[in-house]
Amino acid sequence: MEKLLTKEQARKFLKENNLKDADSIRAALMAPFKELLQEALEAELEHELGYSKYDWKNKDGTNSRNGHSQKTVTTDVGKITLDIPRDVNGDFEPVIVKKHERVVSQNVHDMIISMYAKGMSTRDINAHMQRIYGTEISADMVSQITDKIIPKAKEWQNRPLEQMYPVLYLDGMVFNVVQDGQVAKKTAYVIYGITMAGLKDVLGIWIGESESSKFWMSVLADLKNRGVKDILIACIDGLNGFEAAIKAMYPKTEIQRCIVHQVRNSCKFVSYKDRKQFCADMKTIYTAVNEKDGKEALDAFEDAWGKKYPYAIKSWRAHWDSLSTFFKYPPAIRRIIYTTNPIESFNRVVRKVTKTKSSFPTDDSLFKLMYLVVMDISEKWTLPVRNWGEAVGQLSIYFGDRLTKQL
Repeated sequence: MEKLLTKEQARKFLKENNLKDADSIRAALMAPFKELLQEALEAELEHELGYSKYDWKNKDGTNSRNGHSQKTVTTDVGKITLDIPRDVNGDFEPVIVKKHERVVSQNVHDMIISMYAKGMSTRDINAHMQRIYGTEISADMVSQITDKIIPKAKEWQNRPLEQMYPVLYLDGMVFNVVQDGQVAKKTAYVIYGITMAGLKDVLGIWIGESESSKFWMSVLADLKNRGVKDILIACIDGLNGFEAAIKAMYPKTEIQRCIVHQVRNSCKFVSYKDRKQFCADMKTIYTAVNEKDGKEALDAFEDAWGKKYPYAIKSWRAHWDSLSTFFKYPPAIRRIIYTTNPIESFNRVVRKVTKTKSSFPTDDSLFKLMYLVVMDISEKWTLPVRNWGEAVGQLSIYFGDRLTKQL
């Protein structure tokens, strides 16, 4: 594409208009930019009608021009008032300045979306845009602009995935969402995986009202339809119905319940004066060398605390099979799978972004914001997880062809 201005023409323009800073340049560009937009709108209507203004000889049809209506829009050079041409039939829909559109700039759109993704409130976005462009950005306008990424977000949600994920983490966060005129609690479930290359990847976001085997079956079916043929280890936080669902969809996948969540839940109702010793005794369970020693430590833990805090022992016993999975692996793998902390660090970012929102008007609005957070944070995921080479070598010993044929 040829340059609109040569260096010499640009310097002449700056000198003739005495332009010495960015603000004066932007002001000087406003008039010609307005003329360009105005002429583009007139050209669009001319193309729509099939004849130029006053060229009645070439008119073919009953539709014709019907004056103009004024509209003020925000552009990269500031606020501009345009005369939007109209047609008699009311069919004309300009492309360059769309109906109901008040911001005509991809840069401004991207800025608003970026601020929204960082968790800025509508009030803060409005104040920022007033400082820069001298224009007000209402909550409805922010919503309209950010809604434009929903089709892209849904395309991302349905994108093809890798055939094999050595490790998956599953977790959910509860949000207030308006449904049928009332605020309801809904959970946004996130599946976060480690690829064969050791890179972090969010596979998708699913919004539901409750956990059940049926719900998880639909999620896992979605993964399968998008190309996931095998999962080695799934790390979860006691999600109801998930174990039954994954045994049906991926029967060879091993389940590891998050030890950190188990410890937190066990300590939830422990008296403050007992907590230090209680946690020290419980630590001997999950730091044991192997499962045999872990079980012996659990027996000792029960002897010490079983009568006073029976629910803690019951929980360890009830879920021992999925809590003890990590014992069979060496340290490099244990460090990766014994906790869902990797996904929790992602969740903390989501919480930081959503703290200004007491509720979401729709499921789509919640999904939209979480997608933007994923896009923002995933830009930093450029390196494999620590010691991945060592871990994948050990995984290949335990899982054989299931893993090696993907290398």
